[in-house]
Amino acid sequence: MSASENAITYASAGVDVEAGDKAVELMKAAVKATHNNSVIGGVGGFAGLYDVSRLLTYKKPLLATSTDGVGTKVAIAQALDIHHTIGFDLVGMVVDDIVVVGAEPLFMTDYIACGKVVPERIADIVRGIAAACEVAGTALVGGETAEHPGLLGVDEYDVAGAATGVVEAADLLGPERVREGDVVIAMASSGIHSNGYSLVRRVINHAGWQLERQIPELSRTLGEELLEPTRVYAADCLDLARYAPAGVHGFSHVTGGGLAANLARVLPKGMEATVDRSTWALPPVFKLISELGNVPLPDLERTLNLGVGMVAIVDAAGADAALTRLAERGVPAWTMGTVGAAGDPETGNPDYVQGAKGVDGGAVRLVGSYA
Repeated sequence: MSASENAITYASAGVDVEAGDKAVELMKAAVKATHNNSVIGGVGGFAGLYDVSRLLTYKKPLLATSTDGVGTKVAIAQALDIHHTIGFDLVGMVVDDIVVVGAEPLFMTDYIACGKVVPERIADIVRGIAAACEVAGTALVGGETAEHPGLLGVDEYDVAGAATGVVEAADLLGPERVREGDVVIAMASSGIHSNGYSLVRRVINHAGWQLERQIPELSRTLGEELLEPTRVYAADCLDLARYAPAGVHGFSHVTGGGLAANLARVLPKGMEATVDRSTWALPPVFKLISELGNVPLPDLERTLNLGVGMVAIVDAAGADAALTRLAERGVPAWTMGTVGAAGDPETGNPDYVQGAKGVDGGAVRLVGSYA
């Protein structure tokens, strides 16, 4: 046996550099479509460059940043071998956290770890990320694909991303702007979005259901429903924040922890939002998960978005204008509650949440029953 036959190469260790290069070529056009005049250079550099000269016009620019992933929803994409939509979930989870403070997400980077680089699959993932960035008005300026043989299976991958945005200090949104009498507006989710899939998958597996199962009440297969992309609200929220008649004081992105916990994070201490469940009906997929797994309502509410993906807190005088503006942009929205002075804390009451995720903020009280 020759020495060359005994040689250990990077390829024999499971890493295919040429496959990575091919993936980059396949995704180049989609990434470039997100670029504007502020992006310097093309795809493939060591660092993405973004010209921030326009920030010189700001009096006091504040940079906002966020990072996130998609969670176990990637297991659904992998099981169905459908990868071009998961990018919307990633972008939504990242940029829609940034707009909560009123910041415009300027640029984003992504990271994909996989067991084996399949160029077409990686390109599909990145094309989805790029398409979602276009919806958000955000430039995709760089990324990384890492092949981890032995750590991940050949068909396994995970995705993560980070974005940076900017907001004028005087336009910063947050708890300090919220006032008694403000109106709480719900923006409909497109489905489960990207949180709570560990619960969802456990329920489905326990029931023995297959992703290919046709679900009459969903009018499609279970897999198609579970893979529904996250709605990206960034451009809609920014438009609403800049629309003076709406009188926007804050936003809350409904992600892990559910509606009440995330809304409580953006309320000032001493304030309480009363949210009326009867103002909307649970979308069919949430009813399905609840009934199939006999999931208690409190657990359901602190895990899934239950049909509300983003919340706006607006001045009462601007509520109608805000609803009209959102309708014009094709975002289903409705008034779900109001903000008032906080009452006595109700420890142990599952319908009452005070402070959340380390924020010693306001409280949310859920009342009524879903329509």
